[in-house]
Amino acid sequence: MGTRVILKAYPAMVTSGSDADVMAANELAAHVVLQDEELGEISENISYLYGGFQTKTGEQWLVFRDDGKATAADYAKMAAEATTEGRAVGEWDFWDRFDKTRPIQRRLIFITKLLRGAFQGLAYIHSRGRLHQSLGPASIVINTTSERDAMYLNARLRDLAFSTDVSGLAAFGGPTLEDLWEGRGSNLSSGTRDSAIDPAVAKLSEGLWRRAAMAGARDSLSRRSFGIADDIYAGGLLLAYMVFVPLSEAGSIDGPSIQRLLETTFRLDIPAVREYCEADDRWSEAVNFMNLDDGAGWQLLQAMLNPDYRLRPTVDAVLSHRFLTGALLNLS
Repeated sequence: MGTRVILKAYPAMVTSGSDADVMAANELAAHVVLQDEELGEISENISYLYGGFQTKTGEQWLVFRDDGKATAADYAKMAAEATTEGRAVGEWDFWDRFDKTRPIQRRLIFITKLLRGAFQGLAYIHSRGRLHQSLGPASIVINTTSERDAMYLNARLRDLAFSTDVSGLAAFGGPTLEDLWEGRGSNLSSGTRDSAIDPAVAKLSEGLWRRAAMAGARDSLSRRSFGIADDIYAGGLLLAYMVFVPLSEAGSIDGPSIQRLLETTFRLDIPAVREYCEADDRWSEAVNFMNLDDGAGWQLLQAMLNPDYRLRPTVDAVLSHRFLTGALLNLS
């Protein structure tokens, strides 16, 4: 039996160095670093790239191992419908029909494990001197959506086209995917990389560094700290999404409305957000989850979305927080 793969296509470049071409090369370059076994064990929480190629018509293709096609966003939509209808995602347990809290309890376990997998992947990416920069529910691939199979759930991060090198060494660049892939491992064992950052690749992170400068992060160390904190902020939005969308009445809330609520309506005033959410019965299960252990979920969300990037936790601290260890659900 052949190996099952997933193909990701970037459109044919109109001109040399087009955005699609650069994004494909940058995504492959990120995987070269993340999948270098000489630097240590490869994480099970990132998608595995077999390689890439360019067609005669100029399309860039990346070839990934098939570790699942469903995303966290897909699961969240299914779970919202299940919450509304009072049922499980996937197969029921026999006792569910006698105790309606059982499906919700498994949903909390599934969400917690999904978030842990995503943040473990992010921790690994940061440990390799990279940023994700596209973290969200659509960038997380899961191998199952059945809540009965939560113990087998594995979440993997994908979509590294905007990944940024903050290792203090130059980012990879190159004209073709073949050159990058064939050259994987070269110079890595000695800890060195090409000295010049490819200008086209650097352009992908212009917005990040512009925001860093506005926040006062102008030297290399503070820029790196800002970049890591920027991923953590995206992780905070992901946390809010993965709690509220699956545990709320279907259609009552989505990603953009969560972000507007947090950033525009309440300007990251999390206690005010909490009070507002507690008044909406459609979100009661999500609020109950966030309220566990004297509001552990709200406390973690407030830390991850801190307006001062210097005060946001590292991803390792996020993983150690009681809201995500499983202790609140008797998993630890």
